[in-house]
Amino acid sequence: MTPVELSRTVLHAVRRAVDDGELAVAVPERAVVGVPGPGGCGDYATNIALQLARPAGQPAVRVAEVLRGYLGQVGGIEGVEITGPGFLNIRLDDGAALDVVRRILRERERYGHSRVMEGQAVSLRVPYEVRAEAVADAVVRIVASQGGRGEVEHREPVNLRPVPAAEDPSVLGADAALWALLSPAAHDRPRVSAEHLVQRECNPLFRVRYAHARTRAVRRNAVDLGFGAEARGSLSESQQLVSLLADHPRVLEAAARHRAPDRLARHLVAVADAVLPMVPTVLPRGDEKPSAAHRTRLAVAEAAGAVLAGGLSLLGIDAPDHL
Repeated sequence: MTPVELSRTVLHAVRRAVDDGELAVAVPERAVVGVPGPGGCGDYATNIALQLARPAGQPAVRVAEVLRGYLGQVGGIEGVEITGPGFLNIRLDDGAALDVVRRILRERERYGHSRVMEGQAVSLRVPYEVRAEAVADAVVRIVASQGGRGEVEHREPVNLRPVPAAEDPSVLGADAALWALLSPAAHDRPRVSAEHLVQRECNPLFRVRYAHARTRAVRRNAVDLGFGAEARGSLSESQQLVSLLADHPRVLEAAARHRAPDRLARHLVAVADAVLPMVPTVLPRGDEKPSAAHRTRLAVAEAAGAVLAGGLSLLGIDAPDHL
């Protein structure tokens, strides 16, 4: 169950509560679902109860209690807890999380692509400036991944003008230059420096590409050991990573709608930082035989590699198998 699917599930719970007379509110068009913040727990959290409290004329905690009862009946949801002033924290069972991993292994680099913007034409009017053009090119690819069509024009008035780089980014080479231009938010000035070329974990681009290469390496090594990926076991060791992978479709849609490739870049860094610590646990050690746990970890690692490769491709950056 992805955050998009879970958002629809939360709205369905609201509709059921309204139909049953538990709540007297207009059902909102969307429910925000994301990774729990500080003090939260579980796989996902939503503030829908706080959003509905005033129109419902009830405390947010009471609204949350009502919705918890409906959400607890949904298949794939293992538990729902209320924290703070009324946040609903949702914990998925392993079956729902495994479904996400299996879906990624089926769709590979196209995971997260959708038709939500089908028929929409996004007009990007940009100045003749290297960063604006790089951002526009990335937005066109990301919009296309959501079924839309981006059109880039150089005319006034412009509607996409990120803060330009102070130096020529071409000195960094194609991939590092694109990362330098795309990874900061549009209102931040990009840094053009050798830090983007450093082959160490202090460099976010290196971490993303290194994480991708490591997932490819463990896959090759697993083949040599005679076993493959199989998403069937427990995911207790990699829930944070799986939650980030499940969030990938939402991130792509948000990056497309907000014309913000930096959102995708930050997401790829988060995925890389979550997968790198688990990679050493994928393969058996010593005389250990491959187990169901190893096959499941390999499946999660392969899924993370596919997300990293697909995301880098949308940014126009190469994802090498060896680094």
